[in-house]
Amino acid sequence: GGLSFIGTDAESSFAYDCEQPRHQVFVPEFSLCEHLVTNAEWLEFMADDGYKRPKLWLSDGWATAQQEGWQAPLYWHREGEQWFTVTGRNRVPLDLNAPVCHISYYEADAFARWCGCRLPTEFEWEHAAHWVECCGNFLEQNQLLPQPIVADNKGLKQMFGDAWEWTQSPFIPYPGFKTPEGALAEYNGKFMANQWVLRGGSCATAEQQIRSTYRNFFYAHQRWQFSSLRLAK
Repeated sequence: GGLSFIGTDAESSFAYDCEQPRHQVFVPEFSLCEHLVTNAEWLEFMADDGYKRPKLWLSDGWATAQQEGWQAPLYWHREGEQWFTVTGRNRVPLDLNAPVCHISYYEADAFARWCGCRLPTEFEWEHAAHWVECCGNFLEQNQLLPQPIVADNKGLKQMFGDAWEWTQSPFIPYPGFKTPEGALAEYNGKFMANQWVLRGGSCATAEQQIRSTYRNFFYAHQRWQFSSLRLAK
C-alpha cells in the first residue's frame, strides 16, 4: 500500500480521456492472488451450489442470475462429464488450469465472497501493475483463449493479457476530469454511470493498446467479453 499515482496526463504517450488526469490516491495495504481464478476453481464453486445460494450474491445479481438461468459461465457446455467452451474459432474441451472467463461482475463478486475474499479496487490493481512488465497472452499470440500459467517464478502473473479482470470500482471520472471538446465529447465521459472497471487486457486485445492505466468498463450483467477475476484481501 501507500501513496500511488493513478492514471496519466495529457503530456504522456497516448491514453484515453478516462485515464486522465493523473492524480494521487492513498491505497491501504492489501493482498492480490498471484494468478487469475482457474476453471478448476470455478467448477468447485459450481459444485458447492454457488449458483444456488442467494447469500453469496448481490441482490441485483441474484435477480439477474435467476432471470437469465445462469448455471455456468457463458459459452460453457456440458456433454456427459466433460465441459467444453468456445474460443474465437471453435469449441474445445475446458482446460482446468486456464483462467475462467466470460463471467459477469455479479458472478465474479459472488465467487470472491464464496472464497472469503473480494475483488480488488482499480487503484489496488494499478498500484500493483506498476511493478509488472506489460507482456502476456495478447491478440498477437493468436491463441484467442486464456492460457494456463507456464512460468513458476514468484510474483504476480497474468496481470496483462489472457482475460480482463473485474474490479469493485465503478467507472466514474477521476478528480478534475473534464469532457473533451468537439466530437470526443461523445466518447468515454458519456458512459460514466452504472458500469464497472476492468483492467489488464485479454487474449483478444492488441498488445500495443494495453498499459497499466487502461480502464475498460462494462455493465455488471454482461458476459460476452473475455472477463475474469483475481482475488483480493
